[in-house]
Amino acid sequence: MRVSVSWLREHVDLPADLPTGDLEQALVDLGIEVDSVVDLRETVTGPLVVGEVLEIEELTGFKKPIRFCRVDVGAANGTGEPQEIVCGARNFAQGDRVVVILPGGVLPGDFHIGARKTYGRNSNGMICSAKELGLGDDHSGIIVLPEDSPAKPGDDARPVVGLDDVVVELEITPDRGYALSVRGLARELSHALGVPFRDPADLPAPGATAEPAYPVEVRDTVGCDRFAARMVRGVDPTAQTPGWMSRRLTVAGVRSISLPVDITNYLMLELGQPMHAFDADRISGPLVVRRAEAGEKLTTLDGVTRTLVAEDMVICDDTGPISLAAVMGGETSEVVASTTDVLFEAAHWDPAMVGRTARRHKLFSEAAKRWERGVDPALPLVALEKAVRLLTEHAGGTAGAEVLDIDHVRPRTPVTLPADLPSRRVGVAYPTERVVELLEQVGCTVTRGADRLAEDPGETGAAAAAGGDVLSVTPPSWRPDLTDPADLVEEVVRLDGYDRVPSVLPTAPPGRGLTASQQRRRAVARSLAERGYVEVLAHPFVAAELADQLGLPADDPRRPAVRVANPLSEEEPLLRTTLLGPLLGILKRNVGRGQRDVAIYEIGTVFHPRPGAGAPPAMGVDRRPTDEEFARADAVVPDQPRHVAVALTGEMDPTGWWGAGRAAGWADAVEAGRTVLAAAGIPADRVTVRAAERAPWHPGRCAELLVDDTVVGYAGELHPTVVATLELPRRTSAMELNLDALPAAPVVAGPAVSTFPPALIDVALVVDESVPAADVERALVEGAGPLLEDVRLFDVYASEQLGAGRRSLAYKLTFRAPDRTLAGEEAVAARDAAVAEAARRFGAVLRGA
Repeated sequence: MRVSVSWLREHVDLPADLPTGDLEQALVDLGIEVDSVVDLRETVTGPLVVGEVLEIEELTGFKKPIRFCRVDVGAANGTGEPQEIVCGARNFAQGDRVVVILPGGVLPGDFHIGARKTYGRNSNGMICSAKELGLGDDHSGIIVLPEDSPAKPGDDARPVVGLDDVVVELEITPDRGYALSVRGLARELSHALGVPFRDPADLPAPGATAEPAYPVEVRDTVGCDRFAARMVRGVDPTAQTPGWMSRRLTVAGVRSISLPVDITNYLMLELGQPMHAFDADRISGPLVVRRAEAGEKLTTLDGVTRTLVAEDMVICDDTGPISLAAVMGGETSEVVASTTDVLFEAAHWDPAMVGRTARRHKLFSEAAKRWERGVDPALPLVALEKAVRLLTEHAGGTAGAEVLDIDHVRPRTPVTLPADLPSRRVGVAYPTERVVELLEQVGCTVTRGADRLAEDPGETGAAAAAGGDVLSVTPPSWRPDLTDPADLVEEVVRLDGYDRVPSVLPTAPPGRGLTASQQRRRAVARSLAERGYVEVLAHPFVAAELADQLGLPADDPRRPAVRVANPLSEEEPLLRTTLLGPLLGILKRNVGRGQRDVAIYEIGTVFHPRPGAGAPPAMGVDRRPTDEEFARADAVVPDQPRHVAVALTGEMDPTGWWGAGRAAGWADAVEAGRTVLAAAGIPADRVTVRAAERAPWHPGRCAELLVDDTVVGYAGELHPTVVATLELPRRTSAMELNLDALPAAPVVAGPAVSTFPPALIDVALVVDESVPAADVERALVEGAGPLLEDVRLFDVYASEQLGAGRRSLAYKLTFRAPDRTLAGEEAVAARDAAVAEAARRFGAVLRGA
């Protein structure tokens, strides 16, 4: 949020000589993040003056419209002659007064202005927009001064457009929606600096009358618990927004549209109450506030036709929806250039509903931003009174005496707070009187007494039983974030000063390092990175159609998924049950951006729902949950095993001047699984790899990985249908393994190192192509006996000479004895025993024998 200090000074008595650094520090001490404090007087240097457009010549023959203007800048250019300026904007006309920066001036961003020839004409300066002056984000047109502005050509333009002010840009956290207004910020600064505050909402406003301003029916009082409206008839449709209001909107980054709309935006910034202005003549019949019907259509003010869902709130007339409530109005009822009868609406909407609607339709309007953070429900009548006054003052018309106010707002529930809880929680002594004083500064109503609270089994009851003061605190209407004792403790600490809280680091207990699971995860991550895989971090949210895209069968346990109650995107409302969906999406994105060779991995949790688990228990923040509450909550929480997955495509070994590379394939995915198991400390003799069928892998190129005969993961080449559906490169391979399913790593004794030379023998065995190479390797190991030190597959060969369905597997065998040099006969005998065992199990024969 951007706001000028001069606007704040209207409502809080800031010291006249307050340095900008002290202002920033005061806001930071209040817990409000300050993005910048800018003295606008220093942002534009050089001659910035008011100019009057005398002539406009339209230049043709260019790709975009260009205008050659002669502008009266008084004596600012030293000659008194009109200035020649080329400009591309089209929102001004002859006779308008504009803001001109002359040669020698410097705009924000160190943009120097000079005289130059462009589009075949001389241009001596620039006619400025709000964005070019650093006053806002509007670059749709240049600044046109209002007709009532007293500025003359040649006058300094800084005070005219607000460049003589200080602008504060703030990042407001979601729990402090009240600070998204001048009212809220001024009140906060009054607390921090100890200066008087004048509430802009403290003015009398007429209440509801027997005859409503307009017939309205509210059918859902949960989504809309207050709806107020007033009418102004006979306004001048040509009335301009006053300059002071336009400047403040510009500084705040809000584009001036028309006087009725500008008034609603101005009051939203000042009070924090979003409003809407309807053209009463364009409304057909009574208004109805209700939930939308699934599939209804509404064209919003941005020109987009939106399909509504049943959770959206809408305002309707006889023609159907005319406004997406609390988010954006509709085209059919908006104020237009001919509007003479204006219906102002100010309501109070459910924050959760607004937040979900805004995300669903990707409409993050300034109104929605405030509604989802919480708005004061006591503001509608005050906002309407101010809006009516401003409109009749600047555009004439007659304010209707009728006031509509449908009020279903529930009173705030008092929060019980032990007076010593802030001291116990923070470690700073806060006397009861100080706690009461600070909470009353916020606007809370505080009463003292402990008699009705002794039955509370938590901290409140303990304090009452001990005879301590217990406060009953009713938060003000503008602080919907204050709902628990912990919130009130935070307010006491915040207003008393975070700097008073001692910074004491806890002493780390001795003898604790990484847990076994942490060590395993780090070892797995390191081993994959060492083999060329790049770690990625994917969001755990997936679309409902992902299971179909991966080809998961109807009875696959990965199909049921947990739905997020308030998803970041309605397109991805589910929690992942496999790492492969998001991981393959990242692979696709990288391939689409020109990366041909991609090998990535992720270690993360997946989420499996617990059918019939029920709802979790409600647990507050006033005390530690009991063991029973923890157990009940854990029984509802989805099972969340930690998985590791890899995805690879392209070349595993790159092509270069040294020769051809090697394309990544399913064997690399299987090897990645072996790498993970080895890094997890699982001995190779406990690992089995065998053929399997499992979606989304190719049924003929899929392997399952087992540890002690328990399946822990799958690897292989993805099914061609899955590859085509997800638009992935051909032969894309992947592996996924459940780390939590792995047993604890055994204690491994250090290997004995023999000082005697090895005997190296190669064997090539011809077997049926259906026999796994790993099974043949296991047979060789068991047949060779203790003299075999190492065995490694180094070649796979198939040809017509071997016969159909047959292939040759070539292994390097390393024999060594720990206490002597092997005789050749011993090594050959061990080799023969190994081959004999492979022949017995699989009918293997020596190639060439």
